[in-house]
Amino acid sequence: QVQLVESGGDLVQPGGSLRLSCVSSPSIFSSYDMGWYRQAPGKQRELVASITPGLYRNYADSVKGRFTITKDSAVNTIYLYMHKVSPEDTAVYFCKAWTNSGTSYWGQGTQVTVSS
Repeated sequence: QVQLVESGGDLVQPGGSLRLSCVSSPSIFSSYDMGWYRQAPGKQRELVASITPGLYRNYADSVKGRFTITKDSAVNTIYLYMHKVSPEDTAVYFCKAWTNSGTSYWGQGTQVTVSS
């Protein structure tokens, strides 16, 4: 059974930093594209950042220069380092793994709230 387990969501002040983690099964980690999506209240889910098995990274324009996606093969985990956060970054953040053939898996989500 494929599992993607996120953690790290929290309440953080504007301008602060946060790290999200997503642990996956080894088979998924080594061969699937993986990434972070987010969904704010009343808005559609959007791609924040992605990383391929070959370490090609892609970012939404709204987070470029502030967020960084990385992966650690020793622990089958991807991370999202979030810096200089603003209230507009408030959302539920979801980890996703997918292939070009259409197979995809989602995590359960972790809440990030940016507020003073």
